[in-house]
Amino acid sequence: MSEPTPTAVARTLRAALCVAVLAAAVAVPFYLEGFWLQAGLFAMSAAIGAIGINLLTGATGQLSLGHAFFLAVGAYSYVFLSSDLGLPTPLAAVAAVIVAGVSGGLFSPIAGRLKGAYLGIATLALIFVGQHILFNAEPVTGGFNGRPVPPMELFGLVFADTPELVVLNVPFGSLERLWFLGIALLAGAAAFARGVLRGRPGLAMNTIRDHEIAAGVMGVPVARYRAGVFVLSSMYGGLAGVLVALVFQQVVPDYFGMLLSLDYLAMITIGGLGSVAGAVVGAAFVSLLPQLLTRYSDALPLVAEPGSGGVSPAEAARILYGAAVVAVVLFLPGGLAGLAMRLGRVRSKELRWAKSAPAPASRR
Repeated sequence: MSEPTPTAVARTLRAALCVAVLAAAVAVPFYLEGFWLQAGLFAMSAAIGAIGINLLTGATGQLSLGHAFFLAVGAYSYVFLSSDLGLPTPLAAVAAVIVAGVSGGLFSPIAGRLKGAYLGIATLALIFVGQHILFNAEPVTGGFNGRPVPPMELFGLVFADTPELVVLNVPFGSLERLWFLGIALLAGAAAFARGVLRGRPGLAMNTIRDHEIAAGVMGVPVARYRAGVFVLSSMYGGLAGVLVALVFQQVVPDYFGMLLSLDYLAMITIGGLGSVAGAVVGAAFVSLLPQLLTRYSDALPLVAEPGSGGVSPAEAARILYGAAVVAVVLFLPGGLAGLAMRLGRVRSKELRWAKSAPAPASRR
């Protein structure tokens, strides 16, 4: 009977790791308090948005500074459709993602013809336009104070603190219920993006990123692909916005500003451009760091409580992941995902060397 190859062993270990991570994620609501659940849900929504912009920037090479605009479109569309128009909340969520995609489609003719810094400057205008609308269209957006978010109701289950729900002697409030919804949305978004990147569209996107002229010579419709990926990225942003709204339970214009778009660029740079796993890791790093610094500011040097006059946790977090971006660009071009892949290849080579090495001669 032949021994398993190192590749088969690596695949088995990867599958076992995925099962372990999934099992741990399912068990989290039974053991952790609300702070950690809320932080994890924000990380999940950030990961969904980061996957979307990674398809655009990391895989296709199109710089976008307007990703926060599409999160705002998704969040506010969900609130408007469910509260004002009275749509069922699942249908309102799906419609909000479609509205975000349509918004991206309206901008896609520009996205299909511009590239690099020119597209980045053009998408920057979306942030200013969006902020103006959010602050001034008060009948729809609620203005400066925003609007409350109606809870999701799916198959008779309301994702809110009431009615009371107890599972295995653990009370399940809104965060516990949303946790499983977030896992399902993130898993679906990651699986779809992984399929896109591994198929012919992913090959075409990478060719456009690396060799645009060669892609055109080979018959790849460059402008059409750029526009299509921009729409897809917008829909990912809309889905992330819906999840953020459900977790935060209040949508306010200040959240969807320029800093949020820069955060998403930091996520995909730190995690790894063009990688789904890298987008998830980078999103967890960037979204969780400010909350951890806020929670443990008393025990950390040089970090002061918010409003005390020193370096706030949010400022310290931006300093730290700004330094992380510089370190990744200089020393880890593939990001944290690229580092993990390199370590995996080194381990695979060690396994192959160990298999091929001659056995030591036995002593008599």
